[in-house]
Amino acid sequence: MSGPNPRLIKFTNGKLLKDGQLVSGDLWVSSETGRIMSPQTAFYSSRQTADKVIDLQGKILAPGFIDVQINGYHNFDFSTPDPDFAIDFADTRHQMIKSGLTSFVPTVISTTPDAYRAVLPHLGPPERGRDTDQGCECLGAHIEGPFLSPVRNGIHNQEVLREAHSWADIEKCYGSSNLQYVRYITAAPERGDMMSLIPEVVSRGIVFSIGHSNATFEQAQDAVAAGATMLTHLFNAMTPFGHRDPGIFGLLGQSRPSSPVTTPRQSRPGSASASPHGSPRSSTRSTPRSSLSISTSISDLEDQARYRQPYFGLIADGIHLSAQALKIAYSAYPEGAILVTDAQKFAGCSDGAYEWRGEDRFIKEGKVLKLESNGRIAGSVVDLIDCVNNFRRFTGAGTAKALECVTSTPAKMLGKDVERSKGKLETGMDADLVVLDEGSDGDLSVQQVWKFGIQVV
Repeated sequence: MSGPNPRLIKFTNGKLLKDGQLVSGDLWVSSETGRIMSPQTAFYSSRQTADKVIDLQGKILAPGFIDVQINGYHNFDFSTPDPDFAIDFADTRHQMIKSGLTSFVPTVISTTPDAYRAVLPHLGPPERGRDTDQGCECLGAHIEGPFLSPVRNGIHNQEVLREAHSWADIEKCYGSSNLQYVRYITAAPERGDMMSLIPEVVSRGIVFSIGHSNATFEQAQDAVAAGATMLTHLFNAMTPFGHRDPGIFGLLGQSRPSSPVTTPRQSRPGSASASPHGSPRSSTRSTPRSSLSISTSISDLEDQARYRQPYFGLIADGIHLSAQALKIAYSAYPEGAILVTDAQKFAGCSDGAYEWRGEDRFIKEGKVLKLESNGRIAGSVVDLIDCVNNFRRFTGAGTAKALECVTSTPAKMLGKDVERSKGKLETGMDADLVVLDEGSDGDLSVQQVWKFGIQVV
């Protein structure tokens, strides 16, 4: 190999999160490429030795955490336009990474078209690419609204909620040029003509998530058939489970054992394998050669898509959901569970009353955040490691399984470009890492954070 050797770091004597288990082993990382290296390539083939050896002393080494629903942090709100938005956003990312969060999808809640146009250009993936100076890496925006049900609005301002009857309505709301910055959208599929617009959303590489919705089970099933692959904060602000109409939650219990479905993932715009106007998602399956007509095959594929189980977000802050609700959801479909904070900007702030966009006030008391006017839960103020610890206690899930809910599973949900670079300790993946220690109380704590092979905490 010509030229100077890349700087190599070897993690040893620890427990690595791999394939849903904690296993003993070493991990090699290059700070030059920012990626995980193959021990075979690093040591045996290239005859390189580590420039630095990290003795984990039995601690856990896991991929960096990914939060796909977070509204703000350290007194900064992702939905509020401000002349210093870019500067404050950068400062906030440096605070966020200290918690073990190496990647995130900032949430912009229901607001006005002018506000969307002001903030969305700041929330796309970084133009500088693989830069450790950026702090926590932004993966694109999550737009939660304003195409929501007024009877399931939660803390969203009803005055800005609207219906979409055409793709032009969506472009007018967000700004057509701003859709390139969007990773996924939360909407109520039963509102207006949103159901018919779902295929257009996903054809552009944007994930469609059902949320703040009063949809029946059948309507939710129709949305999945149309391309919805995610449920925003399951149980919260949606149709409750009923014994005759299981509501949106019922999607977790559906299956077609005779016709297993492989859920396809679509690359994001700008990636090597997709364009901004890529084709809609379509199910793939292994089928023997037959004389079935094309129309029959398409009908069968559409039928299979209808029974697909979606990913689902769980706010495991100990406030939004009971231990029993978390356990039931996880037991129904473990592979789809994603832990989210849904944190408001007051995460990390002291207790007290805080103004909120001049309309109401938030009251923060420990891990609880409520609206002063009506006492409604108004989001959480926890870090993702808190959710992991709560989830382990409440569900009895093992440490490895709980960590998958903040690493590999959210990476899969976000699309192939994220799935192939983040969420796993595999060769060629981004070296976004956290070192975790288990205390005497059984809770995990973040000891080190690495971004692109460089220690930042």
